Amino acid sequence: MAAALFSTAILICLLPVSVSSSGFPAALKLERAIPANHEMEMNELKARDRTRHGRLLQSLGGVVDFPVDGTFDPFVVGLYYTKLRLGSPPRDFYVQIDTGSDVLWVSCASCNGCPQTSGLQIQLNYFDPGSSATATPISCSDQRCSWGVQSSDSGCSVQNNLCAYTFQYGDGSGTSGYYVSDLLQFDMIVGSSLVPNSTAQVVFGCSTSQTGDLVKPDRAVDGIFGFGQQGMSVISQLASQGVAPRVFSHCLKGENGGGGILVLGEIVEPNMVFTPLVPSQPHYNVNLLSISVNGQALPINPSVFSTSNGQGTIIDTGTTLAYLSEAAYIPFVEAITNAVSQSVRPVVSKGNQCYVLTSSVADVFPPVSLNFAGGASMSLNPQDYLIQQNNVGGTAVWCIGFQRIQNQGITILGDLVLKDKIFVYDLVGQRIGWANYDCSMSVNVSATSSSGRSEYVNAGQFSDNAAPQKLSLDIIGNIIMLLLLVINMFL
Repeated sequence: MAAALFSTAILICLLPVSVSSSGFPAALKLERAIPANHEMEMNELKARDRTRHGRLLQSLGGVVDFPVDGTFDPFVVGLYYTKLRLGSPPRDFYVQIDTGSDVLWVSCASCNGCPQTSGLQIQLNYFDPGSSATATPISCSDQRCSWGVQSSDSGCSVQNNLCAYTFQYGDGSGTSGYYVSDLLQFDMIVGSSLVPNSTAQVVFGCSTSQTGDLVKPDRAVDGIFGFGQQGMSVISQLASQGVAPRVFSHCLKGENGGGGILVLGEIVEPNMVFTPLVPSQPHYNVNLLSISVNGQALPINPSVFSTSNGQGTIIDTGTTLAYLSEAAYIPFVEAITNAVSQSVRPVVSKGNQCYVLTSSVADVFPPVSLNFAGGASMSLNPQDYLIQQNNVGGTAVWCIGFQRIQNQGITILGDLVLKDKIFVYDLVGQRIGWANYDCSMSVNVSATSSSGRSEYVNAGQFSDNAAPQKLSLDIIGNIIMLLLLVINMFL
């Protein structure tokens, strides 16, 4: 009788939850999943669960939410990064958020010259394929090896038949290694609920060699999280599996320690404006048409910004500052200096145009507008194009944060410009949108489910908001396990 009452109590708790959370029928048909002799290996159970979780994720079509740390300030960190969980059992890896490259890679256990410690106060890790029960090296004959050809200098190792890669970044740093496939563990928001510890199989790089700034310990991370459009990017891989939509968004917080929001899904904001992506480009290229200072368009030939032969305007979270070709940089700095010459003292410091002032930059410096194709404009406050160098006794020195690129027609919009704004990368619609926003606040995110419906969830302040929902899901899981054990006793 006691057992019967216990089972009834469990069912009373279970049924309302199952109906309200997912719309599942209240009548549950139970079938024996474990053999009567109870002989099933743990790895068989884990494999069965992974298959089931994959089917669930493909049907849910939720929003994947990643934590964000770091800041744009080059005197503090100068990069934004997130934490990923890779392998079985999962290990934490801190990786830079980079929309200027395609591939996710982390330092490998056999890495030569990789940093041992980080000034970011994070614990660096090394991925060991031999210690992960679900890791598989990608061979040269694997079809997925061909994805890497789009994103890097890929090749095959004759000695071990591994699909290898080599990357060279714009700052002169580089990395090489080989590709592996393993589980990426993440938290997914579906409706108003959190689905914790979700997993999907992804291909990523296992770095065996690093050079340049990548090995400097002051701001070292475990790797780079490329968010490009090519097939090897995680966003493309998850979209092809039906786990996440082909759209991602970020909101990078500028002040008070940085941080922000990074989601696979579309952040919905009424003031969003969009400009088309330039087709058939390796980066997120957009058509910048002109620059205005104090509402006046600068005398810059539009051809300076045209996209052709490696030229154009790129949106890149992997770049700390912002860069203009010399033909745009000179009139830009002259216009800023002329607008504030009566209120500040212009000085040149280490080749950069700086200004000494005793009042707030917001009261002195003019607004700047970047004007793009499709009628979209990006409004820049003074803090979006200036960097504070020092502040002594109420006197501050602010310098132009835009840097000059000589002999190249490239404009790069880095974190200095991208911070304190929502950015949406719509890979299906081939467009990028933005809106000024307080990135310390939560956001609404749209994700198109497998049924084609747009479902809206709330993300941001994720660790705080998710805790009660995670607890309730854990409780439900424990109740289900107890229910199965009780029923099994009477079968």
